[in-house]
Amino acid sequence: MADASVTAHLRSLYRKFIDGSHILHHHGVLDAYGHLSFRHPLKPDVFVMSRSIAPALIASLDDLVEYRVSDAEPVRPDPLKTGFAERHIHSEIYRRHNHINAAVHSHAEAVIPYTITGVPLKACYHMAGFLGAAGVPVYDISAFYGPGDTQDMLVRNHHLGAPLASLFDNGNAVALMRGHGFTAVAESIESAVFRAIYTQKNAAIQSSTMGMLAAAKSMRLLPEEEEEPGIRFLSEEEAHTTTGMTEWSVQRPWALWVKEVSASELYVNSADCVHE
Repeated sequence: MADASVTAHLRSLYRKFIDGSHILHHHGVLDAYGHLSFRHPLKPDVFVMSRSIAPALIASLDDLVEYRVSDAEPVRPDPLKTGFAERHIHSEIYRRHNHINAAVHSHAEAVIPYTITGVPLKACYHMAGFLGAAGVPVYDISAFYGPGDTQDMLVRNHHLGAPLASLFDNGNAVALMRGHGFTAVAESIESAVFRAIYTQKNAAIQSSTMGMLAAAKSMRLLPEEEEEPGIRFLSEEEAHTTTGMTEWSVQRPWALWVKEVSASELYVNSADCVHE
């Protein structure tokens, strides 16, 4: 790839990353906390995140930091660019899964109940087929604390991040984190953002549906023969096929979401240069 093409490609990815961070905030998937990352396209042993800053406020390349996949340490240490404590979530995922190029970590409240109740989060509708028919796996950090670990629920090191990364084996796209949130992965920034947004939406739909069923049962609004009403989740085939459908159509919502955040004065994206 010629130098000019490399420069244009990197500029496009940096801009896309900043847009993605803004989109996740705009949709309530991230607030002041949480983060997006992507694998460097030319250096697969490096990934990119922002410095420790609210996602909505990421504005330029000066806010971005390159980290080594091997140990989640910055490629070029800078005391003015403090990193996120939980960057090992991302490094361990990229280390274990060569096909994953982007990841989102979120504390979305709609998802939290499924991390602490034992009620499985499953694909309820066609936009969230990537969640699967069997239920999203749950990571319980308490099973992996070692001597000296601060038990603050944060994935701060390799031995806490590695078991979380293993939950993305067998093609899983999302892992829940007990009392904490979830992490979504994909082969592109657009798809990772899409999956994070629709994980939250699916959780809200499933919760409201369970509440409706409980209310309908107590009010005897259901047919008598339906004594044990339940949700009709997607089948395995439906989950698989709808996942493909959303993959080929992801640019449609992405274009809309970029337009939405571009129209807001809150979000600034001035990714008009690249690192040397």
